[in-house]
Amino acid sequence: MIVYGRNPVREALRGPRAVVQVWATKNAAREPWLADAPVEPASTEEIEQRCGSSAHQGVCAEAGPFPYARAETLLALESPLIVALDRIQDPQNLGSICRTAECAGASGVVVPERGAATVTPAVCKASAGAVEHLAVARVRNMADFLTDAKAAGLWCYGAQARASISYDAVDYAGGVVLVLGSEGRGLRPRVASSCDLLVSLPLRGRVGSLGVSAAAAVLMYAAANDRA
Repeated sequence: MIVYGRNPVREALRGPRAVVQVWATKNAAREPWLADAPVEPASTEEIEQRCGSSAHQGVCAEAGPFPYARAETLLALESPLIVALDRIQDPQNLGSICRTAECAGASGVVVPERGAATVTPAVCKASAGAVEHLAVARVRNMADFLTDAKAAGLWCYGAQARASISYDAVDYAGGVVLVLGSEGRGLRPRVASSCDLLVSLPLRGRVGSLGVSAAAAVLMYAAANDRA
């Protein structure tokens, strides 16, 4: 996988993945964190051609495949905080949610194997490299995963715009799964019915909903505060 952008490349060098080669412009190569990296000089045009994006900030790297975690491993943790994403389509949203999850101290993120964004170079960039330090697992069926989570003693809270219970009226102590739906459609019916409780975020303005990455951030920090 070609990782691009200064933060994603820096975090890839700090993370568990092997970084085979780094390409950097003359200015980018001066960064102190590249001092011990296998850097090869390259022009802006060459780097853009390698990574397929103009947002490379003068550096890209060839890293190994992204090491997905096992969902069973996340469920086996003591009192985990897991973020389950039901068919998030936009790589920018997935990257942003992963960045918040890592910053908020979440145990990991779970995404479906099909019909959803997975960890790509664009997601690495949007996460500012946070995916290098975050457990991300893929599951065949999200509803089945939630059933397994409940069997493991975790509480599953789904975000739904019209739910009657406010997100801040919930106790997030112990093992928790926060479940968020796709952009525009929200949670699918079977996924929603697999949750223990559906919660909503109050909307006090004129816009009808929050973006999924913003909603995820509110829920994650609410849960983190309860668990502090």
